[in-house]
Amino acid sequence: MNPRWILLPAAAIVAPSAAFAVDYMNGDQAQAALFPEADHFETKSFSLEEPERAEIQKKLNLQIRPKWVVRVAMHGGKVIGAAVVDDVIGKFDRITFAAGLGMDGVVKQVEILSYREAHGQEVRQESWRKEFAGKPETASLKVGDDISNISGATLSTTHVADGVRRIIAVVSSLKRSGALK
Repeated sequence: MNPRWILLPAAAIVAPSAAFAVDYMNGDQAQAALFPEADHFETKSFSLEEPERAEIQKKLNLQIRPKWVVRVAMHGGKVIGAAVVDDVIGKFDRITFAAGLGMDGVVKQVEILSYREAHGQEVRQESWRKEFAGKPETASLKVGDDISNISGATLSTTHVADGVRRIIAVVSSLKRSGALK
């Protein structure tokens, strides 16, 4: 018997699993998909003051980082909305997504940019992502309430929904402070 054949089962046990990371679009493509009516975008960086950040964290029970990049959608010299790219952890790996919000605080759409998990890719389904569209900034966006759970993707659905809630809260705060207008 050839000794190489004996080593094959052992190699299969220690070999790393296949990578499942898939990039679907980049931030520029996402902003164009979220705001097709925009004639241009201005990328702006914002820092949340500690009291505001702490208030958002307490309200949402989510971690809020202090620095944010917002892609401001413009049409005819007027701000029509904000597109924000963010990351959440699915079960083990990052999911990069973008949320678009009109200046009225209503969610336009959510796009998945990169998915790195082995399971749960169903969050990319348009039918699930469309559940965010039209939701006002006052919506709870809780999986199982106003956003459907996807069996086998519970953590991904929950974490993306939490991420959208976080973006809504940050954009709302920036609008209230006058930083985003």
